[in-house]
Amino acid sequence: MSKRFYLFISIMMTFVLLFGCSNSNSAKDNKNEQTAGNAASKEKVEVTMSAAASLQDALTNIEKKYEKEHKNVDLKFNFGASGALKQQIEQGAPVDLFFSAAEDKFDELVQKDEIDKSQGVDLVGNDLVLVVPKDTKKSIKDFSDLPTKADKIALGTPDAVPAGNYAKQTLEKLHIWNAVTNKIVYAKDVRQVLSYVETGNVDAGIVYKTDALISDKVKIVATAGETTHDPIIYPVGVMKDTKHPKEAQEFYKYLQGNEALNILKEYGFVAK
Repeated sequence: MSKRFYLFISIMMTFVLLFGCSNSNSAKDNKNEQTAGNAASKEKVEVTMSAAASLQDALTNIEKKYEKEHKNVDLKFNFGASGALKQQIEQGAPVDLFFSAAEDKFDELVQKDEIDKSQGVDLVGNDLVLVVPKDTKKSIKDFSDLPTKADKIALGTPDAVPAGNYAKQTLEKLHIWNAVTNKIVYAKDVRQVLSYVETGNVDAGIVYKTDALISDKVKIVATAGETTHDPIIYPVGVMKDTKHPKEAQEFYKYLQGNEALNILKEYGFVAK
């Protein structure tokens, strides 16, 4: 055969090889793009809730159950004093839901158009209790013993911590506030109050019943009468500027269901 024929065959084979590689690479690229697209579609949606510190244990339990049933959601919680959380939200903190330990903090955000009133509900209630270290040697049995038998008493800061505000109301209603003001050690939230009592840094503290029940280092000696303070109500709602309205709404509805409410009850909360 002629040289021209062999040259023609060589050129054709080269062309076929190049074309085949090009198609193969294109197919790989398309496959990679499809895989990346599927991975992106499976990325979890991060839903953030700012919640009162007293809800920490119950919500941590709820989180495990909810994420097990909703694989596409990653719940994140920001726990703290309701007043401090409210301020963070007002300053632009990225939050999808707010679970407050006080109606007034929640209502202020409703009034400021941060929360749609129709997307909020009073979910649970709580009790206010007086606790002392489990091994205390002091005979503190009631609120009335605080002026004479306690040297240090822990409360949440009333302006920021709802439990601290309820505690102040109770002590004022019992006419012993003025007698104990110089004994008070203020804390940033109820969990810090509980810690002060557990470690014996104070002789007594006033916390929610739900906080006292999770500790084996304190004992409840008295429960504040319902008439001594404002009703303890925990409202929860969806923020208007949530970046994930669908997922936030779903979790909001879940919290109102039997599974979540039963967990909250297990931790001492009372369904409203």
